[in-house]
Amino acid sequence: MPLRDLLDTIVCSVEGSLAALIMAYDGIPIDEVIVEQSEFDMQLLSVEYATVLKEIKRAVEIIKMGDLEEVTIATSRTCAVVRVLNEDLFAALIMKRDGNFGKGRYMLKLKSYEVLRELS
Repeated sequence: MPLRDLLDTIVCSVEGSLAALIMAYDGIPIDEVIVEQSEFDMQLLSVEYATVLKEIKRAVEIIKMGDLEEVTIATSRTCAVVRVLNEDLFAALIMKRDGNFGKGRYMLKLKSYEVLRELS
C-alpha cells in the first residue's frame, strides 16, 4: 500500500485528525496527508517538531534509557503523537485537542509497521 494511502487510513479512522506525516529528522517531509486546513502551518509545525524530536532522541541516548519509540506533544489546542520509524524517519499524527488520542496513538503504532515495509 502506498505511503499516502497508509497516512490517509490513519487520518480517516481517527476523529479529530488534522494531518499525518512521515518526515526525516532533518525536517525534510517524505509524505503527508492534511485532512483539514487549520490556522496552523503544518509544514512549519512539522519542521519544528522534527527539531524537538531530534533533541529528545539525543537526550535519551545520552542518559541511556533505551531507544526512543514515541513522544506526545499536547498543547491547549492540538495534540501530536510522534512515532519513531527508524534512525532517519518518524511518523506523526496531529489532532485537535479533543480528538480521539487513544485511537490515534494505536493507529499510528499499528500502521508504522506497514510504513516501514513500504519504505524498504
